[in-house]
Amino acid sequence: MIFDKAFVEEIQKAIDAKDESFFWRHLSPKRQETRRRVFSSALMVSAHRAKHLNKLDELGCDAAIINLEDGVAPEFKRIALLAAALFLQQRRDNLPLLIVRINPLLEGGKEEIELLNRFYPDSIRIPKVRTLAEIKEGLWLIDEAIGLDFSVETKEAFERLHIFKQEERVGAAFLGILDLLSDLKIPQSILKIGNPTIDYILAKFLVDAKSADIFPVSFVYQDYKNLEEFEAWCRYEKEMGFEAKGCISPDQVKIVNRILKSFDKAKALYIKTRFEEMAKKGITGFVDEKYGFIDEPIYKDALNILNK
Repeated sequence: MIFDKAFVEEIQKAIDAKDESFFWRHLSPKRQETRRRVFSSALMVSAHRAKHLNKLDELGCDAAIINLEDGVAPEFKRIALLAAALFLQQRRDNLPLLIVRINPLLEGGKEEIELLNRFYPDSIRIPKVRTLAEIKEGLWLIDEAIGLDFSVETKEAFERLHIFKQEERVGAAFLGILDLLSDLKIPQSILKIGNPTIDYILAKFLVDAKSADIFPVSFVYQDYKNLEEFEAWCRYEKEMGFEAKGCISPDQVKIVNRILKSFDKAKALYIKTRFEEMAKKGITGFVDEKYGFIDEPIYKDALNILNK
């Protein structure tokens, strides 16, 4: 817990009453050290729910997506922004990456960025992106110490993903598959493991993002009670090459952490050691008694695994 129970109740009362003065009495903008790192579990946290924000230090996720967009009623967006700022200014020693999902740039997002720049989230996630111009504008608006992430939930973003890496600050792309299907006028009922259209969407999103050096985060599975199918999706997506997935419950976080973070590091270390030993002898392709043929591509894959 970040604050004690009594203060959290005060925060929620201020949110419910839309009392901005309460937050400004407790806000003291200061520079924070922002962080960049790869993550697996990205948990959505409502910015207008004080109890949810207060659990940021015990959620177990790698990244917390503090949400100001969908799920926050228009009349509460401003106060939710101030509530998010209150928690952003706390010490981050035991906190996950803090990514704020703002509203679209022309629907309040610009104003939200202006305030968030004073509290230094690790990254700001822009939704409903359609054009490269929006990415460039986001980079111009967001403080240079803060990363820029974005959602791929429009047909234009899906098509143009490979050109969105304009600076190193462009980090992760989050697949909003339900919105994308709607924008493509494809029924959401096809969202099933093994559906060829879904396989194509996932594979194209993954490869386009990786090719552009953008970190791909797979879609949020909405039926949070169906953990069996959620686990099946995690295993399926890991086989495709995904390393990260959006979550909407702590139980989903546990599954993502267990499946998407599991790598055979012992095998990778063995391959690295054996290849480097043989390379010193001028041999870069050989048959190993444990793992069969090892050459430079196999060695590079082992390095990728160890780097994770």
